[in-house]
Amino acid sequence: MPLALSLIPAFSYLLGSIPTGYLLVRIFQKQDIRSVGSGNIGATNVLRAGGKGLGAATFLLDMLKGCLAVWLGGHLGILLAPNHQIRNFQALAALCAVLGHMFPVWLGFKGGKGVATGFGVFLVAAPWAALAAISVFFITLAISRYVSLASILGSACFPVFAWLLVTGPRPRFYIAVQCAVALLVILKHHQNIRRLLAGSESRFAAKRQA
Repeated sequence: MPLALSLIPAFSYLLGSIPTGYLLVRIFQKQDIRSVGSGNIGATNVLRAGGKGLGAATFLLDMLKGCLAVWLGGHLGILLAPNHQIRNFQALAALCAVLGHMFPVWLGFKGGKGVATGFGVFLVAAPWAALAAISVFFITLAISRYVSLASILGSACFPVFAWLLVTGPRPRFYIAVQCAVALLVILKHHQNIRRLLAGSESRFAAKRQA
């Protein structure tokens, strides 16, 4: 068990901290995404700065690194500590992967807001709840055209969907991580929340700060 508790957080954080948006823009456009638009390394700013292809690739890769971290974390946990609940290992990997994305060591601990990676980790750990939450995201985006509002509402709804849709064992730590990740994503949008309240937030198609 101590070995699992050491290895899972380490590799999940490092996997989550891979700055895919930064790397894609650096490789294909020879730019530092942190100097463009909002300066965020996430998919929305990459889309606005680098186009739909790079934006979609950033979202997909950020999501996949979350999926992979939780899938590997769960299997590694069961391998090293077979008598313990797999969902606790998945939750540990999920939390560390999202923290890695938000606070990557490679970029001075200044990363993305965790929406795509958060979706990815729970697509493995709580798939129906994740799909329900991403549905709220897309519905809100279609109505409001605010990516930030869609991200906030989707994140806020996720723990409720998880409570309603997840079946089987639900350890306390597993539930706590669902709430913690949702809260972290919302807190990462604090500047967007201020702009939403002030009426100055950019809509999806605009070429302004995300």
